[in-house]
Amino acid sequence: MTSTGITMENDQIHSARAIVSYPPVEGRKWQLENVTVKEIRDDELLVQMVATGVCHTDLAIGSVPQIAGPVPRVLGHEGAGYVKKVGSKVRVAKEGDAVLMSYASCTSCQRCRDGQPSYCALFTEVNTGAKPDAFRSTSNTDVGGSFFGQSSFSSLSAVREDSVVNVSDIIKSEEELKLFAPLGCGFQTGAGTVTDLAGTSEKDTVTIFGLGGVGLAAVMGAKVKGAKTIIGVDRIASRVELAKSLGATHVLNTSDPDLDLVQEIKKITQGAGTTVTVDASGNVGLITKGLEATAKGGQMILVGLMPMDAELNVHLVTHLQTSKSLRGSVEGGVAHSKYVPQMIEWYRESKFPIDKLIKYYPIEDFETAVADMHSGATVKPVLIY
Repeated sequence: MTSTGITMENDQIHSARAIVSYPPVEGRKWQLENVTVKEIRDDELLVQMVATGVCHTDLAIGSVPQIAGPVPRVLGHEGAGYVKKVGSKVRVAKEGDAVLMSYASCTSCQRCRDGQPSYCALFTEVNTGAKPDAFRSTSNTDVGGSFFGQSSFSSLSAVREDSVVNVSDIIKSEEELKLFAPLGCGFQTGAGTVTDLAGTSEKDTVTIFGLGGVGLAAVMGAKVKGAKTIIGVDRIASRVELAKSLGATHVLNTSDPDLDLVQEIKKITQGAGTTVTVDASGNVGLITKGLEATAKGGQMILVGLMPMDAELNVHLVTHLQTSKSLRGSVEGGVAHSKYVPQMIEWYRESKFPIDKLIKYYPIEDFETAVADMHSGATVKPVLIY
């Protein structure tokens, strides 16, 4: 038993290949290398990954020294795989089960007990704080793991039980499991922000700034909820066209130098602005315009990752008089154990066509996947083991 009271199942180690993130002294430094995985604790599962999505959070954590955390470490938090072994206290799955992975939570704070784990009091600590010796490198040094409770950038990983969604009863094939890998973070965050956090209905008008994986999932979520007007905003023409195919009723391309974004949104909404405005860009200039383009009594929700020192100037009297709300979203405010199966159901009903957003890459081509994500050539890269 460890000093924290956690029992190790035994002293076995397992070989794996992992993308290891090193100190970002001059930008992101990731290397694919062989590692060993230490034996699981009694509250963990050993999962053989078949695929993992790549999220902008992985890139940010791996690139910015202030938030890099303990390094070297293995990132990745949109995993999909099969359970190879379970700890003695684990109840969520058994050996052989197909699982998807999402964020971790402490399970014991008031928010967790109330069924709102995305608001966990220890969310940052349990998701971005590494287990410092989860892996061992070939040079016999410790490599951190348990990123979002999973570190899915390793072909084999010890995963926290509270990060696991058991989908063995609803997954039809391994190929389908690979497709659903990104449901645990990016797609869940975008869709959940609109469907659950905002409580969107057919009466709402919705604007979404930033049409990456999160933003396009928000478009699909607004479509699922029947929003009467859905406006997609981006600077990449292919993303704008994709948004139209996913349910956007109007699209605006910010690469047009003559575009008056606020006035155009108000024109589309007969001068009112949108009742739900979601920023998935993290761009402070767009956030400012988004708040201005939000209707009286409407809500502006921030979900895009912005610079660590970003600030927003808000004229408080105007804000008071217009009764707008400004709030943030973490994981869409949803419980993954319920929302991931919901997204799969929508996919089966042709309401949530995530296959239009995904491109597969062998794990060896992770740098190409990242480059394509940055350029906009790929919306959601999924690495295949």
